[in-house]
Amino acid sequence: MSTTRRDFQDPDAFDSGGVLDTRLIKIGRERFADDVWGRTALLTRGASDFSDLFSAEAVDELVSRRGLRTPFLRVAKGGTTFPDSSFTSPAGVGATISDQLDDTALWRKFADGATLVLQALHRTWEPVSDFSSRLSTELGHPVQANAYITPPQNRGFDDHYDVHDVFVMQIEGTKRWIIHEPVHTDPLRVQPWTDRRSTVAEAAKGEAYIDTVLEQGDVLYLPRGWLHAAQAQGEVSIHLTFGIHSWTRYALAEQLAQAALAALCDDPEMRRTLPLGVDGPNGEIDVVRERLAAAVVEAETSSLFHRTRRGQGRPAPLGPLAQLAAVDGLSPESVVRLRGALEARLEGSHLTTRVGWLNFPATDLPSVTRLLDGEIHTAGDIGVELVERLLRAGVLVPVEL
Repeated sequence: MSTTRRDFQDPDAFDSGGVLDTRLIKIGRERFADDVWGRTALLTRGASDFSDLFSAEAVDELVSRRGLRTPFLRVAKGGTTFPDSSFTSPAGVGATISDQLDDTALWRKFADGATLVLQALHRTWEPVSDFSSRLSTELGHPVQANAYITPPQNRGFDDHYDVHDVFVMQIEGTKRWIIHEPVHTDPLRVQPWTDRRSTVAEAAKGEAYIDTVLEQGDVLYLPRGWLHAAQAQGEVSIHLTFGIHSWTRYALAEQLAQAALAALCDDPEMRRTLPLGVDGPNGEIDVVRERLAAAVVEAETSSLFHRTRRGQGRPAPLGPLAQLAAVDGLSPESVVRLRGALEARLEGSHLTTRVGWLNFPATDLPSVTRLLDGEIHTAGDIGVELVERLLRAGVLVPVEL
């Protein structure tokens, strides 16, 4: 049987041009990709109304009513990050949790000028989660989301750079951003700004590349490595930051080396003990270099790349009770669709997803292929037994019409 490969990307992410085009930039995806992405900062005035994603009410809800724990929140002021113990407390009777957010402690720190950083909002706030998933699908890189809530005339962090790209969305209030060009271009995750603290501080004294005040609806894109500091103006500032954890050539090299080393485990010559009393690599290194180079040439990294990429994200939410009801009430008229953000790939008879893998007989492959379009299907159209199997596996979800 010939190999059939189908990659799935949630079609909802591209409705009406996608969130990148419609909500973050005004120059078009092609120009952004060619001239801006990973290269330079971009300021977009009045990009969108983001009130559907986040708000002051959302901040209060998350801090006071959701029972969040660290590390879902950081607190900082003037470049100093407070210890978690200064804004957390036990959860009280019935819950053996010692590090839930203490809203009273947070209020006092906020009133004293501290910035609240709600981290990993792509896991805790549904509108932001949906947006993050759509943006990640469009960009092809993992996306995280944080919110920064800063009191008037304060800032939480000194000049620094991030090791990931960011889109900054101003939600409420205003904030002055001062941007400088990189002192270290395209830093890797193992090259944080703290390794170049003095160089960063000196560069921040120079002429700014951008010095502007973001207002509600504005968006700022910064590639990794670009220096920045921000200060709230005359009112409370709330902004969202979508961090893009870009795949790099270095990351691909890591995977290539990993695959090559795994292959060398099966090479008896590479497992051989070095000579007795060896005083250094000497001539042995030439043999190792030759065999390692050959293993790199022959290494197949596609599967490893996709497996790693699947592991860096999560599928769309699944409700256990709704899923059980869908299985129990399954009929030919039941309506289902592929679960969102699964990163599903069908290669031959093997389907890999973020929730595991499945093998199918040849008779099921046409139906499985149809499901990868992300559209709505009836169980009778796909096959009731196949639909039940995929519902139980968490690959399909019920659709309410």
